[in-house]
Amino acid sequence: MKIYGKLVVVGQGYVGLPLAMRAVEVGWSVVGIEVDEGRVKRLTSGESYVEDIPDTVVAAAISSGRYQASSSYQDAFGFDVAVVTVPTPLREGIPDLSYIESSGRSLGPRLRPGATVILESTTYPGTTDELFGPLLEETSGLVAGDSFFLGYSPERIDPGNQSWNLVNTPKVVSGIDEHSLQAVRAFYGSIVETTVPVASVRTAELTKLLENTFRHVNIALVNELAMFAHELGVDVWEAIEAASTKPFGFLRFTPGPGVGGHCLPIDPSYLSWRVRRSLGRSFRFVELANDVNDHMPDHVVRRVLEILNRRRSAVNGSRILLLGLAYKKNTGDARESSAVRVAALLAGLGADVRAADPHVDESCLPSGVALVEADAEEIAAADLVIVLVDHDAFSRELVERTARAVLDTRCWLPTQRSGRHDAARVLGAEIELL
Repeated sequence: MKIYGKLVVVGQGYVGLPLAMRAVEVGWSVVGIEVDEGRVKRLTSGESYVEDIPDTVVAAAISSGRYQASSSYQDAFGFDVAVVTVPTPLREGIPDLSYIESSGRSLGPRLRPGATVILESTTYPGTTDELFGPLLEETSGLVAGDSFFLGYSPERIDPGNQSWNLVNTPKVVSGIDEHSLQAVRAFYGSIVETTVPVASVRTAELTKLLENTFRHVNIALVNELAMFAHELGVDVWEAIEAASTKPFGFLRFTPGPGVGGHCLPIDPSYLSWRVRRSLGRSFRFVELANDVNDHMPDHVVRRVLEILNRRRSAVNGSRILLLGLAYKKNTGDARESSAVRVAALLAGLGADVRAADPHVDESCLPSGVALVEADAEEIAAADLVIVLVDHDAFSRELVERTARAVLDTRCWLPTQRSGRHDAARVLGAEIELL
């Protein structure tokens, strides 16, 4: 194994922890800076809280003597490379860069000549050279591109993806100048299989926003189609299946109860905000996509009302079982989850809401919602089962055999269609698709 220098990874979440573990594996000595003391204690004891990183990987990193989790930037002194992977949330529609700013101010005094600093946090074009770099210069007394190297590389972590991971997903890299680009590329060349250099940090920043805006807009398209198709009596799922047979000019996107996670509900809005602030114009595609996707939980609730009314029941007092609270399949990440929003809306209407999710922590539950197992007793007792996340842990056969009525927002159950998507009976369950 080649032995590299000292790496500091700021943020030990879904992005930072996999990067830190991979760096230890290839020979870097890593300090993982994490402000959450509880997380630091868990990592120090060899316990992982990121599903894609097993406890055994963290324990091996600790045992190697080349990984230290810390809440103190004092442990960052003398680093060769620092990568910042902190959150960049929206606050009332405005980008919150306070975590990036804090990281810059804290790393600056520990920055030495010849070191490399890389920002990975998703943000708008201009953040690295307008905000992050000047903060590092101000607090270090050094000059970016002269005394130290500075670059940006957008994260492409997809939690739960069994095919594409940090190592085999091509990594876009950039620097504020040619020497910085080469330093950034050399670092990631030790971590991943393929690097993709681009000409500027702003191009790299835009690349991340483009990737997620593309998904956001296309998901909004099929979500709106799903609403119209239901009213027109057309099976949108069958149409998507048919369109997917075209070998060119079509990419498959499917409807759902909304979007969630750390990317789609946030990243496109960063681009929209930047366009409005810098150019004084609206990014209409993003704003329309936000409107459609943000209101999908409301559409799910309207469908619930339709189904219960048809069964001569009111939502107030009805027992409803939700399958899944995470924002995507086979992960416990409930950030910005549309499923959590559906749960809150139904609870607010007086429903007796139960939720089953083997991956999500109970702390993610909205008020008035109980966490239960997706067993035969809970499924049979529900007036309506709503499939919000198609976790592999859930049993299709059990739902089909036991449930009285199902609203399937993911086309998870193999319904027997008759040219319409509004109702199908499979075994004991009356099933409707979104």
